Amino acid sequence: MDNQTCIDGALDAKTKELLGLVASMVLRCDDCIKYHIGTAHELGTTEEEIFEVFSIANLVGGSICIPHTRRAVEYWDALEAEQGA
Repeated sequence: MDNQTCIDGALDAKTKELLGLVASMVLRCDDCIKYHIGTAHELGTTEEEIFEVFSIANLVGGSICIPHTRRAVEYWDALEAEQGA
């Protein structure tokens, strides 16, 4: 089902991953957050885009999402460093 949902349709695959990331952050599921960040990174998401997603998640989810945002930023930074290596 996941493969069918996350392919290009009316929304492109990257947009769907970013929506999944927002939902995962609001639900505070670190494993899901990492999955969506990793896939979004593979799909060419920019740092500017990912930080806008983090902002939306914090707006919707409230301050309880902040610890998850910190871990999400650490994971994003690790992916960026790995790519640059």
